[in-house]
Amino acid sequence: MSRLAYHGAMRSTVPGRADPAVWDATRPRSPSRMPGVTMAGFRARDPGTAAVGHRLVPYPAVTLALEFGAGTPVVADAAGQQRRGSLVAGLGFGVGGAVWVRGEDVECVQVRLSPVVAHAVLGVAPGELDGVVLALDELWGREASRIRARLAEVSSWEQRFALTETLLARRRAAGSSVAPEVAWAWHRILVGRGLVRVDGLAAEVGWSRKRLWSRFRAQIGLSPKRAARLVRFDRAAHRLVAGVGAARVAAEGGYADQSHLHRDVVAFAGVTPATVVGEPWLAVDDVAWPGAQLRSPDEFRCRCPNPVWPSGGVGARSTALPAVATGRRRCDLCGRGV
Repeated sequence: MSRLAYHGAMRSTVPGRADPAVWDATRPRSPSRMPGVTMAGFRARDPGTAAVGHRLVPYPAVTLALEFGAGTPVVADAAGQQRRGSLVAGLGFGVGGAVWVRGEDVECVQVRLSPVVAHAVLGVAPGELDGVVLALDELWGREASRIRARLAEVSSWEQRFALTETLLARRRAAGSSVAPEVAWAWHRILVGRGLVRVDGLAAEVGWSRKRLWSRFRAQIGLSPKRAARLVRFDRAAHRLVAGVGAARVAAEGGYADQSHLHRDVVAFAGVTPATVVGEPWLAVDDVAWPGAQLRSPDEFRCRCPNPVWPSGGVGARSTALPAVATGRRRCDLCGRGV
């Protein structure tokens, strides 16, 4: 297992609180076999260490936190609403920087789900999770308690990751898939790092702009334009954390100028570009999710038992998706590539 301890001084930015919250972050030995799924384990390094006042920074994935330790994570928003225990947060949850995560003696497996697979895994469309966080037992009932007990029973992170993957795979197999056109549009937004035009996406999948907006919003959780903004922001925020200058980030990230970047970072994270680099939620990413790729090609690979390929051969037009310039065949049953 690859086990890394995050030793950064993740200090609370809540007024009057400056307790260091130091974590052990553990990642699986090998990537998940499930496309669109990544996992990491988190544990407070010392018993009694308080993980308090960490601002949640929006991320382009649906987040599932499965807790099993002595402590309980708490997510609180600006309205004072709180959720405890194992949680599910919608795509880009935390916009505006008004959501905080705290807890003590917390241990959990955090799962990042591509919105393409989130509906099948969770049993609820990401569109119903827009701007909200839910306790897992609200979605899964008693199954959430059983998962917690099983994660607490095993002694190693690899066993916990294996248990989690088995659970997710079982739920996904029984769940619903998003439309191939929607999956393709999300893929294009990711690989384009948010620098895509909605009109162009609609033309690629052969839909009207209105139809793409409606289907994408219902199945992914955000409109195509808002999803593209979130992906662009996430790329910019992580480059800022990596030490790249704001002027360069703005110029290379599709922003009109630094003021545009500044406004976007404040809108999403609630802090300025100069301040966002110290946010613990972002700082731990290179430890828990090293080398994270925006692109996840396996999400778009055909897994039909008996694929139906278009008769024209490689590069031919599929009835499910337009013939994009990929040089790959696409299955007429699911619209995904060979």
